[in-house]
Amino acid sequence: MVERCLGSLCFTQLMTSDAKFFGFSEFLAGLALMILAWTIADVSYKFRIATAPVPLRRLTFYTVTIIGLLTLLTDLWRAEQWFVPKGDLLTPPTWQAFLGFVFFITFLSWAWYAFIRPPIFGRSSAKHFVHAIYHFVLKGTQAELAVVADELRRSAKNIVKYSVNHGGEGSHRVESFRTIFGSPTVSSYAEDILMLISERRFCKAVVDSSPGTALEIFLAMKEFKKYSIRIDVFSKNIINYALMNKESFLYQEAGDYNSGLIGHFKPLTQAMFSDHSMVEEINSMFELDLWGDYSFAAPHWEAYCRIVLMTYKDKVDNDFWGSSRSLWHAFENIRQAAHDLYKLNGVADYSLNEDSVKKLRVIVNFIKDVVSVLEKRGVPDYLPWKKKGTFETHYDQLASLIFEIIHSAAAVQGPQGLSWWMHYNMLWGELFGSFSSKGPAAQIIMFKLRRLIYNEIEQMKKVPNYKGAKIVCFFLNVVGLLPSKFASRNENIIRNIMVCWAKNYYVTLHRKNPQVAAQCLVDGIIYDDLRMRLIKTYSPNALRPKPKMVYLQLMA
Repeated sequence: MVERCLGSLCFTQLMTSDAKFFGFSEFLAGLALMILAWTIADVSYKFRIATAPVPLRRLTFYTVTIIGLLTLLTDLWRAEQWFVPKGDLLTPPTWQAFLGFVFFITFLSWAWYAFIRPPIFGRSSAKHFVHAIYHFVLKGTQAELAVVADELRRSAKNIVKYSVNHGGEGSHRVESFRTIFGSPTVSSYAEDILMLISERRFCKAVVDSSPGTALEIFLAMKEFKKYSIRIDVFSKNIINYALMNKESFLYQEAGDYNSGLIGHFKPLTQAMFSDHSMVEEINSMFELDLWGDYSFAAPHWEAYCRIVLMTYKDKVDNDFWGSSRSLWHAFENIRQAAHDLYKLNGVADYSLNEDSVKKLRVIVNFIKDVVSVLEKRGVPDYLPWKKKGTFETHYDQLASLIFEIIHSAAAVQGPQGLSWWMHYNMLWGELFGSFSSKGPAAQIIMFKLRRLIYNEIEQMKKVPNYKGAKIVCFFLNVVGLLPSKFASRNENIIRNIMVCWAKNYYVTLHRKNPQVAAQCLVDGIIYDDLRMRLIKTYSPNALRPKPKMVYLQLMA
């Protein structure tokens, strides 16, 4: 071995026969395997690498580049037998071991973050999370968004933890991405993530493939009592997509006879809707895109009524007297579900399986469930029986809903069989018939409903209108023209109101405004102008072989 010295510093010549276990050829083989692994890696692993707390891709590139150059120079040095410093601290074998160790650590770093310890949102990784999510949301591939949505489940708690609780009501906010252009804090990163995941395509991916992510977010909100973070748009889109997808958690957690353990415990619906204070703070959870791309059929409304009822129970049990804008909007939406009943008016070839009929049945069942909740709660002391100004109790709200549904159903004036079936069998008979609740809450609701009916009829005396005419039409069909020994006290009171109005005002209304007067009569009731009387014809049936007619004499 040739050795040369310059003073105390000696150099020795590398020999081609020296031990070699990590050279350029070994580096290329290892690099090929790493590149293959990176190329075929799943989206989840790419997302994990992108969100690592260190810039793993950049560090890997520089590290691999440097190691490749050093291994290439090492092999060249050995082939040319150039001189290297002599010493025991860094020998040729230890030098190769050092390069191999750094290369091995680089590979382990990828494996650590990709497989063993996936990154979660935090102070060191917040910026990387925002940029990665921004990339995938901007790309918009549904399969990739589903993977990213599932990956976010581990970070949901930290995202909520670092988000700012704005307080007060939620709102739709439009801001630039401070995390893309600026120097933000971890809280602003968290808020921008909430805005990013509120994109409709991402919400669809959450509903379809990763409802657990939504579950973790809402559980974290409850844990930290943060109800005013920027979650309003996310909540609205999640619920709308879940309603439209009959394979979503809203239907899996229905709790019916066909449901299993998930349907019994209802983890996600409980987390989202069982706390009225959270629903009220978010203020968007019952907003429906009724005028958008969606078409809500009876099953969708049934699921919607189920989640509204869950929130309603908590509201009645824990904050009976407080107002609720969320529930007010929910009741308005449910009222809108019956707006298309008019399409059945005059349809001879009708079917009780029509979607409009099914939606009416859903609404009636919801009202009965609400009455049951109020009955279990019990009537509180000092409940005002008469509405005072704009203040509405739960009983006023429910009576108003029933009144509006009656108005919608009254649009079906014929055929006679259909109008009777919808007016009495499906609506009035179910809510106030022999099998309905007779408890104190039901009596209060009936009292308030009678007051609404009376006020509408009084308005008809002063200003005839189509809405009042529909109310007259409905109740003349339901309670009839003459007293009945089988009628309830409430039906007799309403009949007296209707008959009294008809006797004193119908003839004048028919002469001055025949269009409105015609809307007061259902198929099966006609006006005899010559004798000034109303004639109601009861169709023949098994117990009545011939049609039966009853008369109500009117006054000019």
